[in-house]
Amino acid sequence: MGILSRKATCNTHGQDSSYFLGWEEYEKNPYDEATNPAGIIQMGLAENQLSFDLIEQWLAANPDPASFNRHAPGGSVFRDLALFQDYHGLPAFKKALVEFMSEIRGNKVTFDQNKIVLTAGATSANETLMFCLAEPGEAILLPTPYYPGFDRDLKWRTGVEIVPIQCTSANGFQITEIALEQAYLDAKTRNLKVKGVLVTNPSNPLGTTLTRPELNLLVNFISDKQIHLISDEIYAGTAFSSPGYVSIMEVLKDKKLEHTELADRVHVVYSLSKDLGLPGFRVGAIYSNDDRVVSAATKMSSFGLVSSQTQYLLAALLSDKKFTKNYIAESQRRLKQRQRSLRKGLEKAGISCLKSNAGLFCWVDMRHLLEANTFEAEMKLWKKIVYDVKLNISPGSSCHCVEPGWFRVCFANMSEETLELAVERLRTFVEENYNDVIPRSRSGHEMLKGLRKKNLTKWVFRLSYSSDREPEER
Repeated sequence: MGILSRKATCNTHGQDSSYFLGWEEYEKNPYDEATNPAGIIQMGLAENQLSFDLIEQWLAANPDPASFNRHAPGGSVFRDLALFQDYHGLPAFKKALVEFMSEIRGNKVTFDQNKIVLTAGATSANETLMFCLAEPGEAILLPTPYYPGFDRDLKWRTGVEIVPIQCTSANGFQITEIALEQAYLDAKTRNLKVKGVLVTNPSNPLGTTLTRPELNLLVNFISDKQIHLISDEIYAGTAFSSPGYVSIMEVLKDKKLEHTELADRVHVVYSLSKDLGLPGFRVGAIYSNDDRVVSAATKMSSFGLVSSQTQYLLAALLSDKKFTKNYIAESQRRLKQRQRSLRKGLEKAGISCLKSNAGLFCWVDMRHLLEANTFEAEMKLWKKIVYDVKLNISPGSSCHCVEPGWFRVCFANMSEETLELAVERLRTFVEENYNDVIPRSRSGHEMLKGLRKKNLTKWVFRLSYSSDREPEER
């Protein structure tokens, strides 16, 4: 008998994923403009650092919430907060949070603060929902590519299985009825009972919002199969260009399904880590119309509460409607500008991205740089980018993408100057290693076409002659 439990000694956490390995390499040699200019630039971290100044300005103008200076009846606010331990959360914060969630979604839908459960980040929210909705050995369907941390968040402690919904670049990685039905069949073939579908909207790692046809398809699918739908909407406020963001709650409202049994099987995960850029505050939430889920999740939340001090400060911040209105607009403007900078820089290196309209990253197409159309070739290229180019990016295989050669590249966790340096490093790498097919005088679009054509020829030729901080961030 081992001295430790099976849970403590198993390796199903997913820590050996290249997603996490890239972080480890970065931490050994982190870039710093002054002290380590040759270090690895972190482009695997989905943090929104572009609008910190707006929050800092608000704090400077409103010092009382952060210093707990206000006095309450019968004592100080500090005393009240220090003693508060109700896992239902501060009513003022829950009210401010649901109003902010509505504002992020253009006030097209409203949220009831009595149906929200506070959790220590979206990681805790997603895991808690797994505990509420599925038994160990049951399955959740998840479109690929997906956030690598889901292998940890959804499976590790819950015992729930993930069955991929295989999406491809042929239609921009959109969800199709065929892919949904095939995933459901795959689960049945593995003798797994399917309990639901989980989607991220906007998508991590694609940086795209789900279309109305996709959302309608998902609603019809869970109705037909009598299963749950979890919509992870932690990037909702990052949608910076058309088509606009549509929440699953808006679809339910438009279909007049808000107060139906089906609506009880639709659950939303939210957090302030991405939209407000506050991952260190560990503020997440579950929103559900099912009272049983809300009750069970609230009890489970005692294992990962949001501090009362954090709730108090953020209640004041989010209740300032002038601030939230300006913040949302300015943050989205800055994200749009930064995404454009990355995309244009990559184009100069002959590299394109999936067309996107949200998120803190681009889904970058480097298939033409692979030696072969294999995941082994993808990992070889990734290692060159990490160790030689000194950029930590996330390979598509870590996101369970079915096509080799795609990478998630983050752009909002660094300065504009650092981003320019990162793009310059990558451009130099491409020029030095693929110069025969990427002449400097040609445009990015022409270079891309030429390189893809050559590599396609190489692949066809081979086939013709062949016999055969644990990171919490997303």
